Amino acid sequence: MNQALDDLLVLLDLEQIEEDIFRGVSRSALVPRVFGGQVAAQALVAAGRTVPDDRPAHSLHAYFLRPGDPGAPIVYSVDRIRDGRSFTTRRVVAVQHGQPIFHLSASFQTYEEGLEHQAGMPPAPAPETLPTAAETLPRHLPPEVADRLLETRAAVDLRYVDEPPWATVGKPREPRSQVWFRTDGKLADDSLLHVCLATYVSDMTLLDSVLLAHGRGGWAVGDVVGASLDHAMWFHRPFRADEWLLYDQESPSSSGGRGLGQARIWTQDGRLAVTVIQEGVVRVPR
Repeated sequence: MNQALDDLLVLLDLEQIEEDIFRGVSRSALVPRVFGGQVAAQALVAAGRTVPDDRPAHSLHAYFLRPGDPGAPIVYSVDRIRDGRSFTTRRVVAVQHGQPIFHLSASFQTYEEGLEHQAGMPPAPAPETLPTAAETLPRHLPPEVADRLLETRAAVDLRYVDEPPWATVGKPREPRSQVWFRTDGKLADDSLLHVCLATYVSDMTLLDSVLLAHGRGGWAVGDVVGASLDHAMWFHRPFRADEWLLYDQESPSSSGGRGLGQARIWTQDGRLAVTVIQEGVVRVPR
């Protein structure tokens, strides 16, 4: 396991300070606020710690309310909304400086048999044939920006199928993006951990497809400003975040200073594992 992944796992291992109250710290991000994927993953950890192990998460719905301060701890308060025979529901509020910065509702379910079908996996080249982020980013970004972005993503091996937004600035193209990702090291056999790490990664590239439609390079080059507004995920089938996952993303709409991204995450052997939808602020600087 590399050091960056070890540090991320420590970040997700929240301190319990009271019954149903947890505390987390933050890591540096590309922008001067807490990375949204970190807050979402930590909130899901907090919720999951109050749920029996035999009830894995099947969905989450979240709102980003205020920018997080990376220099201050985040307190996660869990509300045990419901414990049913099959489903368990939790609500989590993340607080900094006395104000809520994030709200998450998550649902967990015992395993049961049921009707089974799924959409077909889209075509994509094998991840091993694609350049690494360390090979891609320095070709298109200033050294200090590339180094900073590589640092923030060092725990994850993330490979773009096509050119990322900052590589095609000024050239609008189809609002669709694919990346392969996996953690840069093996993980324990803990289903909650794998779901939380996929949640963490899911916020990294989902709005890229919005940028592609308009030929914008994004936060890395500063030709747009923005932030995540809300985030929803449905976990359909078990998966491992330390094995290759295809993140197939597209944007059906942008308007009113907001952009919508929707995506599916597939295992390498073609199982549909996760569906993701996110809306974010996407504004052109004045």
